[in-house]
Amino acid sequence: MPCLFALLALATPRLVIILLYLLTDWFQGVFGSALWPILGFIFLPTSMLWFSAVHNWWDGHWGLLQIIGMIIALSIDTSSSAASNRTRKRRDE
Repeated sequence: MPCLFALLALATPRLVIILLYLLTDWFQGVFGSALWPILGFIFLPTSMLWFSAVHNWWDGHWGLLQIIGMIIALSIDTSSSAASNRTRKRRDE
């Protein structure tokens, strides 16, 4: 089940965030204010999921594995927007 959930998180991170928020207490105590989860949901959903995974699985300890995971999550989040920007530029030309 966790592997299926991880694959679903990579495919549709916003849906996973909504399901985790509604069905579990996964995000309880992870963020200091309500602003950060909202911004994470809108702009960096995969990074938000990884940040909460580090908080829940490793008690917030950031080691080499966790930092590499965050770099990968950030690259996933930013690569999709960069690709769509390139596509728009090609259409405009």
